[in-house]
Amino acid sequence: MTPYDPPLQTAAVHNSGAAQQASAAQGVKPGQGAADPDRLRTIRRIGWGVAAGLGLLIVFGAIEHYRTHHAAVATLEARQHAVPEVRVEPVKVTTSPRDLSLPGTMSAFESATIYARQSGYIASRSVDIGSRVKAGDLLAVVAAPEIDDQLNQARAQLVQMQAALKQAEATRGLAAVTDRRTQTLVDEGWQSKQQGDTDRANLQAQTAGVGVAEANILAQQAQVARLEKEQSYERVIAPFDGVITQRSIDTGSLVTADSTTGSSLFSIARVNVLRVQVYVPQDAALGVKDGVVADINVPEIPGRTFVGRVARTADALQAGTRTLLVEVDVDNPDGLLTSGVYCTVQFQVPRMNPVIEIPAEALIFNKDGTQVAVYDDGKARIRKVALSEDDGDHVDVASGLQPTDKVIVSLPVDLTDGAPVAIRPPQPAPDAKAGS
Repeated sequence: MTPYDPPLQTAAVHNSGAAQQASAAQGVKPGQGAADPDRLRTIRRIGWGVAAGLGLLIVFGAIEHYRTHHAAVATLEARQHAVPEVRVEPVKVTTSPRDLSLPGTMSAFESATIYARQSGYIASRSVDIGSRVKAGDLLAVVAAPEIDDQLNQARAQLVQMQAALKQAEATRGLAAVTDRRTQTLVDEGWQSKQQGDTDRANLQAQTAGVGVAEANILAQQAQVARLEKEQSYERVIAPFDGVITQRSIDTGSLVTADSTTGSSLFSIARVNVLRVQVYVPQDAALGVKDGVVADINVPEIPGRTFVGRVARTADALQAGTRTLLVEVDVDNPDGLLTSGVYCTVQFQVPRMNPVIEIPAEALIFNKDGTQVAVYDDGKARIRKVALSEDDGDHVDVASGLQPTDKVIVSLPVDLTDGAPVAIRPPQPAPDAKAGS
């Protein structure tokens, strides 16, 4: 056995060297081989702990995912099968007068542009723009001396003709006396019939002369009257009570009385009463009659309402706009209102037929037009409606609803025709004391 000892020793040395290399590769120093099993067991325990933790996390996540999915499915099913609660209001049938507010324009009750009726120079001017005048007040004086001279001449000629008439009447009187005497002498035979005919013809001629003189006087009197009228046109007077709104002349201005190129002197407007012109649409035109009260508001005069009445209408709608021209007369004794002012006219128009009124929030606008959801024995019924008037908060329905209907207000966006709905119980009114 001795010859084999060296190989055994060599193998032992070799095995010891391999063990040392393995220990060195694992970070174990020589002499620490007895601690390797404990370290391996610790590493294994840590690995199993990490694996167990990860498994628990995966299991917990799967459970939570299942719970969330189950809750989402349950919620979706609950929504699909839930009956929405809606607020319902009955429609309102009203016969009260309709409030109609329309724009209007104020104009003078009377207005006129005063032209010159006599040519000449302006000798004096008594008024200016803004002057308030009464009917017959002097506005201006036109100097026309040639008319004055013509009038004086005509009056003198009239005096001459009146004197000529008296002379003709005296001559006719003498001819009448001569004719009577001659006829007496002819009858007694003291004068010839020729003389009698001559004196009678002379009387007739003198009588005709008196007629001519009288006709001349009448013609001359007409001439004098015409010239007096033309002379009166030298005084420009106000045709009615009003205010001067325009002045086109001044002292010394030359004015002409030509019918085509005559000079305008003043413009005058009567403003103690104003006309308010407003165009009423066709759907309310039949209710606007003479005597209907109208409230008039001017934006520049806040807090004050002027009351007027419909005085006249055009009695015919304009073909282009289907509107009726209406004039409202409004008193303006203090002159606060002026012609040309924009205003708002509010009428209380009697309704021809009762109308159905609903809240504006009940309307549905979509591709199918204007609709309303009606509560019908636990179900929502969608109905198409036609509107006649909209004042913002409420609308008047012309067709599509019945007086007994109840409309759904603030309905869900996904509500369909025939969908089941439940009436939301009324909310209690907030306590005023609690709020304070």
